[in-house]
Amino acid sequence: MKTRIHTLPAALLGLAFALASCGDRLEASEASAPADGRMTFDVRYPATSSPTRVTGDHFDSSDPIGLYVTQNGTPLEVAGNYVNNALLTWDGATWTPSQPVYWDGGTYDIFAYYPYTTPVNSVDNFPFTVADDQTLSGAFESSDFLFASALSQSASDTPVALQFRHVMSRLQVRLIRGEDFEGDFPDEAEVYIHGTVPTATIDLSVGIATKYNYGTTHTLRAKPLGSHEYAAIVVPQRLNSRQPFIEVVMKGVSYLVESSFLFKPGIQHTVSITIEKNPEQVKIDIGGEIEDWEEA
Repeated sequence: MKTRIHTLPAALLGLAFALASCGDRLEASEASAPADGRMTFDVRYPATSSPTRVTGDHFDSSDPIGLYVTQNGTPLEVAGNYVNNALLTWDGATWTPSQPVYWDGGTYDIFAYYPYTTPVNSVDNFPFTVADDQTLSGAFESSDFLFASALSQSASDTPVALQFRHVMSRLQVRLIRGEDFEGDFPDEAEVYIHGTVPTATIDLSVGIATKYNYGTTHTLRAKPLGSHEYAAIVVPQRLNSRQPFIEVVMKGVSYLVESSFLFKPGIQHTVSITIEKNPEQVKIDIGGEIEDWEEA
């Protein structure tokens, strides 16, 4: 999973104000904590039990995570938390924050997100945009916003478990050759998702994304997965009326599917499209839903 720089909409940037993103309480006295007093973390990718990553479905050392820690019950703020947007990275053995975090008595709430961004100018309306062209290197992976939290944590030698989950929606498109389709079914096609707003605002205290109400609709290009399957990460939202939804371009011919649709947060939706000889006779079958999907 590769990290990219996210371009924020101008309207959101105009509302943002510069605040420090580094924690000013990352280090406390070791004498006030049990054992060495250091807070450690057990980070888990969605749908997996492994803390490491192989390309496509786990974290690895190139995947920086943002970390916040607050006193239990204290609202998460942009600044003034116990830990503010610390960088958490994997070194092949442990997850380590940019500076050591020590237990300092009491109980804590811990929040983490991927991909890491700095500065963070809002924690309740954090802006995030999925890539338009998800066939580009790293664009699909870094569009997949992940969130984890661990509440009411007290000092312990046991690592804090941070089980990440998907915040966005994923659309999986499967192309099927129709009975009257002439010629060879090409291995590669271009698959586009029309009519979705690619920008969301995210509440980093609960990991909930809301479609940016003033955003314009874009066309997303889905990533090819092989075996005539494609996938795109989409901001959760509803397409209320039947409209051009999925477009498949194959051998210079455009096959267009119209449909209303609900993209649910943290859900993979599977759509099968049967390609016939006549582009106007394309068939669509909306299949099941998968929570905490694994990457392909």
